[in-house]
Amino acid sequence: MAHQPMDMIRIEWRPDKQAKASIYSQIVAFFQERITSGDWVSGQKLPSQRKLAEMFGVNRSTIVEAMDELQALGLLEGSHGGGTRVANEGWAMLIQDKTPDWQSYIKASRFYPNVPTVQIVNRLEFQSGITRMSTGELSPELMQTKITQDILSQLSDRKLFMNYPDPLGMPSLRRAIQAHLKKNGIEVPISSILIVSGALQALQLISIGIVKSQARVFVESPSYLGSLNIFQSVGAQLVSVPMDAQGIAPWRTKDMQSGGAHSLLYTIPTFQNPTGCVMPASRRREVLQYCTERHIPIIEDDVFRDLWLDAPPPPPMKAIDRCGSVVYISSLSKCFSPGFRLGWLVGPEAIVQRLADAKMQMDYGVSVLTQQVAEELFTGGLYEQGVQNIRTRLKTRRDFMMRLLERWMDGLADWNCPAGGFFVWLRLRNRVQAESLFKRALTEGLLIMPGGVYDKNHTSSVRLTYGYLPEEEMERGVRRLSEMLRGLQNET
Repeated sequence: MAHQPMDMIRIEWRPDKQAKASIYSQIVAFFQERITSGDWVSGQKLPSQRKLAEMFGVNRSTIVEAMDELQALGLLEGSHGGGTRVANEGWAMLIQDKTPDWQSYIKASRFYPNVPTVQIVNRLEFQSGITRMSTGELSPELMQTKITQDILSQLSDRKLFMNYPDPLGMPSLRRAIQAHLKKNGIEVPISSILIVSGALQALQLISIGIVKSQARVFVESPSYLGSLNIFQSVGAQLVSVPMDAQGIAPWRTKDMQSGGAHSLLYTIPTFQNPTGCVMPASRRREVLQYCTERHIPIIEDDVFRDLWLDAPPPPPMKAIDRCGSVVYISSLSKCFSPGFRLGWLVGPEAIVQRLADAKMQMDYGVSVLTQQVAEELFTGGLYEQGVQNIRTRLKTRRDFMMRLLERWMDGLADWNCPAGGFFVWLRLRNRVQAESLFKRALTEGLLIMPGGVYDKNHTSSVRLTYGYLPEEEMERGVRRLSEMLRGLQNET
């Protein structure tokens, strides 16, 4: 399955073969309406004639005839080897004179788009026939939908709170999360807890609420944050910091030695994304002390904590923070259900109040229904029950993936057995480029995450997931990837 360029027009419309109007005239009319209404703008590229014929279920000659008429009308233009695009001249330009030049607005926006590879993955993950070895979420089979359904049933018998919530989130939910945090050694008042729409929103709030333009955000190499442009969109700079077997090692780079005004460190010390590395307690203390001495705040992303498979991980850095240096983030998205879109941020009250104010300007708070479901999860013991069930089944999948890799990837890549989370980090041998493997896998409907997405120095690594696919799809995917890798190695 070939992937589409980012400016490629996506078409979900199909001609009505039962209509009185001919297929040809329906196609011409549809294209005219899309272009003259301004929905498709000048310069956007159409799928190939072959692809359009497949999509519409017609002969290619019908498409050729329709395209010829649209070009004669000045709505489309073709270039040698460049395919067919919405025209920049003729009638199309007269239309554009009446329609805002949306492309120029898009290009001038301060908010950066996702990198092209991530855009491709995000789009294709929802298409049928795709084997999702890239997905950073639990399989629907692992999600505890029965627990959620039972809670919703119980709530339906009560008088629900449906007004706007407290800017920090419902106090009753924050008390429940306060008790949950205490189990991991984090003791804070509920005034230091902000309910957010997932960990990603917490990062967005931090980027707009407390990060200065030109600030440096230190990240692990590689890092999940490298696949996003949240901080770059506000003018900050991501600076990669080396990792070793125990996690991030800030003293190994000169960039962090002097600290720097308004710099931050972002880290995932527990089941790091994408490597799966777990930072031991001693390294957590060392990193915290190193940053505290240099007045560098730490953003601790702990969304995978409860997905341990062999033994509980060390306490969070926030649990040993005595100077208010750590802003802590976690959520229900990874451990329970991505559709919940509910997380929490813990930090100094001044920071929490600042970010709560920013959040109120964005969305007036997380859905109160979601907050009430989350409260029941924590107060009724259902969260622990559900997560234990997930861990048991996820461990089975992890072990199955390890057997597959030993069978199919021996001699092709190196990897470590992850102790939790749902990712395994493959380091490809013989300097095979992960982007080449990504493109080849796309042609067969396989989605993987090449390492260059997370850091430019990891272009020969790949992140795979064992948390989403059923075993038969996982086996098919690993086997096919091994065959592709052998082919790529023979070409180098």
